[in-house]
Amino acid sequence: MSTLKILAFAGTQRQASFNRKLVRVAARGAAAAGVEIVEFEWSEYAMPLYDPDLETHGFPESVLRFKALLAAHHGFLIGVPEYNGLMSPLLKNAFDWASRPVPGEKPMVCFKHKVVGLVSTSPGVFGAVLGLASVRTLLTRLGAFVIPEQYPVGEAGKIFDEAGDLRDPKQKAAAEGVGARLATVLKHWPEANATVSTNSAAGSKA
Repeated sequence: MSTLKILAFAGTQRQASFNRKLVRVAARGAAAAGVEIVEFEWSEYAMPLYDPDLETHGFPESVLRFKALLAAHHGFLIGVPEYNGLMSPLLKNAFDWASRPVPGEKPMVCFKHKVVGLVSTSPGVFGAVLGLASVRTLLTRLGAFVIPEQYPVGEAGKIFDEAGDLRDPKQKAAAEGVGARLATVLKHWPEANATVSTNSAAGSKA
């Protein structure tokens, strides 16, 4: 039977990223609520800087694969780094490319009707809250529904143990709560459930 699928990732390539650790904690909450969690490596989707001239000559293959990856999932769970008060250049560039339609494609197909949960952390006390806000604004503009629940947490260098888990049970519960809430919303989201029902029906005829 087909299941609801959430793509969980951080907006950075850094392997030891605090936001990568945080989004994995949040993802456990979503998985415990009964959805499938999928991660990916940015290195597998290396994209050039968005350039309209490049677009006119055809989308890079990595962009097409990234668009397909987004389209194949019902929701996203994103760990948001903050660069000078905004989202990371990596995340902005990837979303800029993904927002561009290939010929014959409906606008914003990678984002419309997707449900998104956001978490963020930084070494400072504000937990990348400005970067988080910029991602919320962009994704809403692209047609996604970003759940109101979010979790910015500061002092990233102190809050994780050696295994990458949050030391404080209350912080851990808050992060997992964002993932759990995302899963709950998805279970009641008409577009997501329509896709699952269609895939299940197709599978039963195979």
